[in-house]
Amino acid sequence: MKKRTAETSKVSDEQGVLSVRERLLETAARLFYQEGVRAVGVDLVVERSGVAKTSLYRHFATKDDLVVAFLEREDAEYWSDWESAAAQGKDDAEAELQALLRWIAEHIAGPKYRGCPFLNVATEFPAPAHPARAVARRNKVELHRRLGVLARKLGARKPDELADQLVLLIDGAYMNGPLLGKKGPAHSFVAAGLALILAAQRR
Repeated sequence: MKKRTAETSKVSDEQGVLSVRERLLETAARLFYQEGVRAVGVDLVVERSGVAKTSLYRHFATKDDLVVAFLEREDAEYWSDWESAAAQGKDDAEAELQALLRWIAEHIAGPKYRGCPFLNVATEFPAPAHPARAVARRNKVELHRRLGVLARKLGARKPDELADQLVLLIDGAYMNGPLLGKKGPAHSFVAAGLALILAAQRR
């Protein structure tokens, strides 16, 4: 049997803490996204995760802290998926934009899609100073920045204007998709995006 030193005990304890935190966050993320943040209390998160309430408050002092952690995780996953989609058109701005539009369209059409988590939370918490709203805003600012970079690479005459238009199109599809489904206006999302890109190059 391997001797349990102080160092190995520390590593084991840290892994145990991480496991509890991730279990709480995983449960909260699923509930927040499916049912809405305001509709889900910490008691339900505790019940569904099987973790003691004292453990929840050890990792997340308030519900707001848990909501922020949920959005931070969503943000990281969103940009990771974005990079994977963008890689399909690497070194070609137009191909990259097309790949991103198709990825977003597929995401919206998914059976478990319940809208953009950043827009959902921003709607639930309208106060500008709310910490979760700050994370949502940061995601949208980054979305505009990335689209602006691609618009410049594309050679658009007015790259910031194209970025504005694409952000509005994307966020509109994010909101409309879960309401009317893939047979609603969202089915024209890719075509509309391609039209904007083409028009920006002709100006």
